[in-house]
Amino acid sequence: MADVNVLEINDLNFESEVLKSSLPFLLDFGAVWCGPCKALAPIVDKLANELKGKARVGKLDVDDSPATAAKFGIRSVPTVLVFKDGKVASQLVGMTTKETLAKLLGL
Repeated sequence: MADVNVLEINDLNFESEVLKSSLPFLLDFGAVWCGPCKALAPIVDKLANELKGKARVGKLDVDDSPATAAKFGIRSVPTVLVFKDGKVASQLVGMTTKETLAKLLGL
């Protein structure tokens, strides 16, 4: 299944895509070398496809975008942050389920 609904977020587009989003935004902070991040990726992809139109979903590589990761104190990956109205509404560190991610979004 293509992850066309998952945006690639980086230091340059973070503010315009995430903070200014009119929909809740679930952002998955990860890294290519991280095993649990790879395990979480298909769960995030599936959720993105199911929530199209209700929420936005993106992934950010902490090695490629260290400024954004540092701004939110991301110390371990995977970390998922949910943004609502430009602010962090919830946070979860580590591997999780699609149901838990949906609950984080409040959907």
